[in-house]
Amino acid sequence: MTNYPQLAGQVVVGTGVASGIGLAQARAFLAQGVTFFGTDLVENTELIALKQAYPTNFYFYPCDVRKSSDIKQLATFILAHTTQVDILLNTAGILDAYTPSLETTEALWDNIFDTNLKSIFLLTNALLPTMLAQKHGVIVNMASIAGLIAGGGGAAYTASKHAIIGYTKQLAFDYAAKGIRVNCIAPGAIKTPMNQADFLGDAMMAKEVAQNTPAKRWADPSEVAELSLFLASPVADYIHGSVMQIDGGWSVGK
Repeated sequence: MTNYPQLAGQVVVGTGVASGIGLAQARAFLAQGVTFFGTDLVENTELIALKQAYPTNFYFYPCDVRKSSDIKQLATFILAHTTQVDILLNTAGILDAYTPSLETTEALWDNIFDTNLKSIFLLTNALLPTMLAQKHGVIVNMASIAGLIAGGGGAAYTASKHAIIGYTKQLAFDYAAKGIRVNCIAPGAIKTPMNQADFLGDAMMAKEVAQNTPAKRWADPSEVAELSLFLASPVADYIHGSVMQIDGGWSVGK
């Protein structure tokens, strides 16, 4: 892992930290010496281990990021422990099982959008005033290659990830001059618990995805976490409103 000494002492907030990319981000940023406030629906053994490894640097607060009341309570918890928020990692998200539009219920659509998109809007608005007051802050939103092209998800998932990219660009446009830097990451095939169904049985789906990826493999969540570190660090200071693809070349030529 690349070392970013400039991140030491900064305060980071991350969602979806119980597993996958969110957990990898928490581990990567804590290793840089930050104070990390993480949230997810429930605490698990991985998060308990993080608490034990970083007893004074890692805080966990359970939260349903779809609910504005929960987000307000999370923000209150964070700001009761710190006066600064330097980095926000909006990572929480769910899939829709590649469900096409005619098979997508209103409940599924709302759940995908509330989890993937509304959560980013709610938490960003809860913490952005603190960033603006200190005249600096970095926001990294988790999009997807499904936010750039079709075929990476179903109707709701693809639409939500396209919207995340649009929201990211508008945030950058509105607040870059005020010291806020906003970008998003568009992962391809990342081996996380969210994709575990692809590896069941003979893992034919996982093998097919790897075969259709020029790099011929799935990525580890730590690779996305490494990109997150770069985007959050001062070395990326002139990168605003960008979509950073990390997909092993999957979207090349599509």
